[in-house]
Amino acid sequence: MRYLVILKVALRALRRNKLRTVLTMLGIIIGVGAVIAMVALGRGAKEQVQARIAALGQNVIMVFSGSINRGGVYSGYGGAGTLTVEDALAIEKEVPGVAAVSPESRFSGQLMAGNNNWNSEGRGEGVDYLLIRQWDLAEGAMFTDADVRSAAKVCILGKTTADRLFPNEDAVGKAIRIKNVPMTVLGVLKPKGASMFGSDQDDTVIAPYTTGMKRLAGVTTLSRINVQAESAERITEVQNGITELLRQRHRIQLGHDDDFMMRSQQELAETQTATADSMTALLAGVAIISLIVGGIGIMNIMLVSVTERTREIGIRMAVGARGRDILLQFLVEAVALSSTGGLLGIALGFGGAKLITLLKQWPTLVLADSIIVAFVFSAAVGIFFGFYPARKASKLDPIDALRYE
Repeated sequence: MRYLVILKVALRALRRNKLRTVLTMLGIIIGVGAVIAMVALGRGAKEQVQARIAALGQNVIMVFSGSINRGGVYSGYGGAGTLTVEDALAIEKEVPGVAAVSPESRFSGQLMAGNNNWNSEGRGEGVDYLLIRQWDLAEGAMFTDADVRSAAKVCILGKTTADRLFPNEDAVGKAIRIKNVPMTVLGVLKPKGASMFGSDQDDTVIAPYTTGMKRLAGVTTLSRINVQAESAERITEVQNGITELLRQRHRIQLGHDDDFMMRSQQELAETQTATADSMTALLAGVAIISLIVGGIGIMNIMLVSVTERTREIGIRMAVGARGRDILLQFLVEAVALSSTGGLLGIALGFGGAKLITLLKQWPTLVLADSIIVAFVFSAAVGIFFGFYPARKASKLDPIDALRYE
């Protein structure tokens, strides 16, 4: 009952100077709102990055060909042509924990269909490629093992490529030409959107890797091998198995560098989300500074309030109020200021996040934990910055307080 009375007295004191109370809370409101909006922006960016990495498939390991040095000039990974079809088949058969493998070759060129043409980057893949990438067909069917063995002139198209070559019509069963090689379209992929690097994943044409190597690119080696581990827990085991197998197959002696490179989905996720985490921390740090400034405003106003109400404090002490009662009185006022500001700040931050998404089309994500943390932090700011003024009030001498004018 005593605490309820203290709360009523505190609220009455705050209502006595409405404008000053609102202006004092403004720092907390802006601070909490900024924290929630900035964290939501950072988390939204991280969620988008994770979604784009997930678009690569589940538990994917990418094995790249090594680099080549010609006259002191390095080609970069993929240029040496150190990966073969036999390497891919060996990985599938001999490495424990491998669920699926797709050898990959790259080609590019002008695609033609009737009077329409489009320049697109293509890739030769194995029959398990769509399974590895978790990419479904919108219509038609995937090529078969028989198509791969015979280097058949068949392909499937990404949605962007299909729309460019066959606007307003069904592409399945139609003929196209890639580098003047006639190809039959077996299927069209469902839209997948932008990759984590910003490129359009739907602007592609996929053929059997044998077709890509023999008929379209004229190469005998692979640019990449896509491997899917059975589970996320076995990715490291699979990577170690691939390394051991390829070093053995490529006769790489102990102490010499690998002539290939591997990247897993987990590594890509850690690299990409680290940037998003840094941005979130930076934005939240800037917002927290404004919240601390708001707390300093509360301390300032509470010190002014103690000075203004010195005589009132003396009267209360004269009628029996103890020092801890005065301490609690002013502390409750400070917490009420910061908590009310925190609640209004939460509403401002939530609305601000939605407004950012609406106006800028930037992804934002407001989670319950950020709301709870922001509110608790705002209350803690009230306690921290309100304690000194409250303690100062509780230490006043009753006689001096009564004499104060």
